[in-house]
Amino acid sequence: MRQSRLFTKTLKEAPSDEQAKNAQLLIRAGYIHKEMAGVYQLLPLGLKVVEKIKQIVREEMNNVSGQEMLATTLQRKDLWERTSRWSDEVVDVWFKSELKAGGEVGFGWSHEEPLANMMINHISSYKDLPTMIYQFQNKLRNELRAKSGIMRGREFLMKDMYSFAETEEQHEEMYEASKVAYTNVFNRLGIGGDTFVTFAAGGAFTEFSHEFQTVCEAGEDITYINREKGIAINEEVLAKTDLSELGVTQEELVETKTAEVGNIFNFGRQKGEEVGLFFKNDAGEKVPVWMGSYGIGITRVMGVVVEKFADDKGIVWPESIAPFKVHLVALNTDDDEIRDWSDGVYTALQKLGVEVLYDDREARPGEKFADSDLIGIPYRVVVSKKSKEAGTFEVVTRANGEVRNLTEEELYEDFVE
Repeated sequence: MRQSRLFTKTLKEAPSDEQAKNAQLLIRAGYIHKEMAGVYQLLPLGLKVVEKIKQIVREEMNNVSGQEMLATTLQRKDLWERTSRWSDEVVDVWFKSELKAGGEVGFGWSHEEPLANMMINHISSYKDLPTMIYQFQNKLRNELRAKSGIMRGREFLMKDMYSFAETEEQHEEMYEASKVAYTNVFNRLGIGGDTFVTFAAGGAFTEFSHEFQTVCEAGEDITYINREKGIAINEEVLAKTDLSELGVTQEELVETKTAEVGNIFNFGRQKGEEVGLFFKNDAGEKVPVWMGSYGIGITRVMGVVVEKFADDKGIVWPESIAPFKVHLVALNTDDDEIRDWSDGVYTALQKLGVEVLYDDREARPGEKFADSDLIGIPYRVVVSKKSKEAGTFEVVTRANGEVRNLTEEELYEDFVE
């Protein structure tokens, strides 16, 4: 991507009505556009980051035999009434509308009911179990407040997965495998060291659940953590939790601000029974399917990463989800010889399979460097008259500011994986 052709522009200031650091930086750097409170459009750079996050999640869900699909956002009233979750008193984040043909329709805030109902067509025998399905889809939630940028939006991208099992034991195997898969996801996203499997309340889902909470000052949750023992308990259930069973005392737990980046729920047989998802076991008995639900907030994770790693200059992306690996910054582009050389380096890196954002704009060096810091690509490679004379390139690592001077041969060797 040539930066001169990128339609988005960096901004010196974020919109005055945007309070969240993650959204301020993402807007200024040209990753997202704010449509209204809690609603953001993904611009080309933002979409590239989201697709990188999705691919990591996809690979780990596939590793536990998840099968990807895509459900409709429109929700049937009668289906949700079977489980009492159409009621605004039970679920207070519904967006609903009247159909011109008559009746009401909801807009998906979650998908347990419709996907369990869909599986009636595909599960009839214990031989059809176990199975897991997942999707990436925009969820719509009528949040009262949307003040945390893309960490809590009224529209957001989510990975939601659903497991269907014959027995509790079969369910537990998938549940525990999903915990491991989630841990792998957050490690690959660069936040694993600060993300904890957390005992939590189930809210509109179940009585209890497990959340994945990431230490983050901008988070909306309070979690009590013992890092040494790897134990974390959400504030909401601390009083209900028998700490002695966990081998920890309250004095050993540290109150910490966190952001929820994932959650997993055990529905037991209740959801299957309510929806009508039954199967015949090996004794020929008709039994409700045992269900589980597993979510990761894709855009929320993106916001949490920005909050955790950004510095006073701008965004700092982990290499695994950065929109590009290298930001090639060309100076002295009014010199035809330098411009041709810069173009050649850009072409060579591309041929080596390196993802490159090439700043070929006619702009001052200070402006280019400031934009590079703001955008946050892991490595900045500077091409200039000075570097051509020296026979080396200045390579700056965004995360720690390390500066290296590499020859052209060393440069290409360094970025080939």
